[in-house]
Amino acid sequence: MPKEPVTRNDVAEYAGVSTAVVSYVVNEGPRKVAPETRERVLEAIRVLGYRPNATARALRMGTTRTFGLITPDGGNPLFAELAKAIDREAASRGYVVLQTSTDGDPATERAKIAELLVRQVSGLLLVAPHEDPDLTDAEVPAIAINRVLPTVSSVRPTYREGARQGVEHLISHGHQVIGLVIGGTGHPERELGWQDALESAGLPRGPIARAAFSREGGYAAAHRLLETVPRPTAIFASSDLQAIGVLRALHESGLHVPEDIAVVAFDGTPETEYTWPPLTVVRQPLELVAQEAVRRLIEGEQSIEALTLPTQLILRRSCGC
Repeated sequence: MPKEPVTRNDVAEYAGVSTAVVSYVVNEGPRKVAPETRERVLEAIRVLGYRPNATARALRMGTTRTFGLITPDGGNPLFAELAKAIDREAASRGYVVLQTSTDGDPATERAKIAELLVRQVSGLLLVAPHEDPDLTDAEVPAIAINRVLPTVSSVRPTYREGARQGVEHLISHGHQVIGLVIGGTGHPERELGWQDALESAGLPRGPIARAAFSREGGYAAAHRLLETVPRPTAIFASSDLQAIGVLRALHESGLHVPEDIAVVAFDGTPETEYTWPPLTVVRQPLELVAQEAVRRLIEGEQSIEALTLPTQLILRRSCGC
């Protein structure tokens, strides 16, 4: 027969105290318990293997110590790395993270937010959300990551400055026709950084190929860029996945990187170290983003001013270094 779960009454009987005293020890209040009595209760909990109802305890205390994390694509290495960093930071502060993704669909995003609120999460971390969430009635703090929204606090990299730095590095290698592979119109800052670098150097804008933030998108975009005249001697890809697709397209076209065409990517996930050649990247500060996002939720940061964190240019072979 299955073993009956240990109850608070069992702990009280073993420790020789009332069930109220057990409750005070487990919930750390509201009344103080003498140190020797507390030790007896804790010993009873250890010996009997008592497991309090965490959900009921959390609701009584007014917090579930749980964050809801919503990403656009759980399979994207960038969001996977960010989710791990957020989980580590939250765990170090005694919180648990419930993670889900939206597959880039605004309706799914709204539904997932509603589901997490029903589960009584203590806060929401929204990575590149499509819309500004209405959390007035929910009274739950939220942080937008990688996108600025008008009504919630946000933490993000310096996209424009990072992109400019990556393109400037290509210019320093002597490239004058630098193509851009980028997603749709909803992500302008990396494109603006590309423009800034070219204009500062007195160079014309190179060709642009818009495609999905995916390997397939980068692959198709590179083939389009190779058909332009003059053909670019360098490509700035606005995501790692796009850059990986670009590398394959260039290889299949019989071109060598960086000898024929140099490539720089934005994101800096670990897999860029293992492409051939290894990709020069503008790395997002994911650890800092995670730390600041979790800190703002826990400390109740109410400012909706965007916190921007610097990116890092990591030089590898694909740019010609």
